[in-house]
Amino acid sequence: MLGFVADAATEALVRDGLTEFAGPDFDLRRGNVRTATTALQKQNTPRVLLVDIAGEDHPISALRDLARVVEPDVSVLLIGALDSADFYREVTRGLGVAEYLPRPLTREKLARQFGPLILGQAPEADMGGRCVTVTGVRGGVGATTVAVNLAWLFGVVMHRHTVLLDPDLYRGLAAFLLDARVGSGLRQALESPDRIDVLLAERAASPAADRLHVLSDQLDFMTELAYAPGAVAALLRVLRNRYNFIVADVPFVSNAFNRDLLLQVHQRVFVLEPTLASVREALRLLDLPVGPAQKHRPVLVLNRLGRPGTLTRQQVEEALKTHVDMVIPDLPRQVGNAATLGEPAAAARGAFRNAIMDLARQVDAVGLLDVASADATVAAGATKPKWFSFGRQS
Repeated sequence: MLGFVADAATEALVRDGLTEFAGPDFDLRRGNVRTATTALQKQNTPRVLLVDIAGEDHPISALRDLARVVEPDVSVLLIGALDSADFYREVTRGLGVAEYLPRPLTREKLARQFGPLILGQAPEADMGGRCVTVTGVRGGVGATTVAVNLAWLFGVVMHRHTVLLDPDLYRGLAAFLLDARVGSGLRQALESPDRIDVLLAERAASPAADRLHVLSDQLDFMTELAYAPGAVAALLRVLRNRYNFIVADVPFVSNAFNRDLLLQVHQRVFVLEPTLASVREALRLLDLPVGPAQKHRPVLVLNRLGRPGTLTRQQVEEALKTHVDMVIPDLPRQVGNAATLGEPAAAARGAFRNAIMDLARQVDAVGLLDVASADATVAAGATKPKWFSFGRQS
């Protein structure tokens, strides 16, 4: 596989997202579509070619020039800055480009959309809502706050039907942080999965906003949950038919319920603080087996960066031997006041809200704010005529 990208940040994302699929011989160079055209006049055409068209004033003409110097059966993957359904249709249906992704890019989006095509497979149709877990590597690192605000952002700001699932059946803290009623019925669903249906899920969930619900319970501390095998699969299947997003605040506590959630969701998010204890526990969580629906490693969120007496981002990344995907600065007053008032901290514009918005982009591989992104995703399933300039069919 050969790739040409415009800048260092994109190069890092592409390497992180696609090396697992492209293998160690992935040849990624700095350049654009014009650079690719010049290079491929002098060398053999790869089976898969990735090209960055950002900054190109005449992308269609440039791609036609590229088509003249490559073999007709090359599979071309395109990235760029133009987020337009019309442009998507033109390059995929008109030029035979295998897939196009507009910025902003994430490694999860790259892996999910480009990974199967690199392997010669068709992207899997995955109907239903997207499931995300948020787990603190140890207690008190702010994972529940992150989960609550992520769900609030999806449901209230982005108007997606969202449910926040709280697997801690004894405290119901997620509902408290959203000033919502702790529901009942989650225990019944987990103990009798054969009785789970949409009506049960709706009765058990409490509304926190028009398109945001909280699914929780509050058992007596002397009550033991009789968790039934297969309950998580049945519950998620019903929730995915009802909601666009399921955000689960899963604690780092080993039980069958939590383990099944971590294995069966689409994306895991691990939250840590800039301390050696957090790094140690993060390394343990990163060793967990990958679930069948998970295309890439978990998203790492470094919370409370800049708190006095803690590590720097560079020190954390050196200890982890990998980079963190995003950071949330230390904002004790804003986050603390929001929790006291039962309001989401992301409701106020600023650094915290920006960080949660960045996290939303990281975990949502489809796109968030532009309707054209959704149009383009639908268009991705269209059959490409075989006579176009590009188009090795997988």
